[in-house]
Amino acid sequence: MSADPTTVLAFETDCHIFDGCGFPAPGLHSFLFQPIFGDGDSNTYFNKTMLLALLGTVVIVGFFWLAFRKPKVVPGKLQMVAEAGYDFVRRGIVYETLGKKEGEKYVPLMVSLFFFVWILNVWSIVPLAQFPVTSIISYPAALAAIVYVIWMSVTFKRHGFVGGFKNLTGYDKSLGAVLPMVMVIEFFSNVLVRPFTHAVRLFANMFAGHTLLLLFTIASWYLLNGIGIAYAGVSFVMVLVMTAFELFIQAVQAYVFVLLACSFIQGALAEHH
Repeated sequence: MSADPTTVLAFETDCHIFDGCGFPAPGLHSFLFQPIFGDGDSNTYFNKTMLLALLGTVVIVGFFWLAFRKPKVVPGKLQMVAEAGYDFVRRGIVYETLGKKEGEKYVPLMVSLFFFVWILNVWSIVPLAQFPVTSIISYPAALAAIVYVIWMSVTFKRHGFVGGFKNLTGYDKSLGAVLPMVMVIEFFSNVLVRPFTHAVRLFANMFAGHTLLLLFTIASWYLLNGIGIAYAGVSFVMVLVMTAFELFIQAVQAYVFVLLACSFIQGALAEHH
């Protein structure tokens, strides 16, 4: 293989079983890309994942703009699809978690988060793109940070400093002697653990899913030689199965990410007793 791991996407195309080369297993090099332009050494560059994130934003904004630029009482196909997606997030996630009264103001944010996360995931199975942007930890971390800032802001705005601190630490004087321990656990859980797991849950699922897809895809090509062709067929079937499964997981992960965001805000809005 090339000495520079950023010069290849996943594997060398001239490597097959029985050719004297080892199986080019996917690894961290499969998640590295050369800068499209800029200098990678100085960290001022623009690469494939950034391009896909930008294109994802354009796709989402363009889709909803086209769907609602001339809304009709009897919607056309595009408007109907957009309304169904918007209503799914609004009623199925936001209203169910926050209630209609409190949740309405957060609907635009949650709809944006849902479709942005979903499109970043979907790039994994789009020809030519074939990479889930959320498998790079910086993207889920940035989105989780946005949710975290909103969560903390709502908490202290609703309850004040003392009330917000009690909200985050689960303060309940009826707990008696165990109250200090509970407060410490709740503080670390809410302030440190939750935002971390919010980002890592999305990242880990998409990282693992893409790695499995790469594994079976590379294996299909690697086995395509001699008697290995029979095994290549089995591996290719697994590629199709994993692709279908990834379609499901991509939507589920977008749903879970937004559901958790709503649950955090719901906890911030809850009255402290």
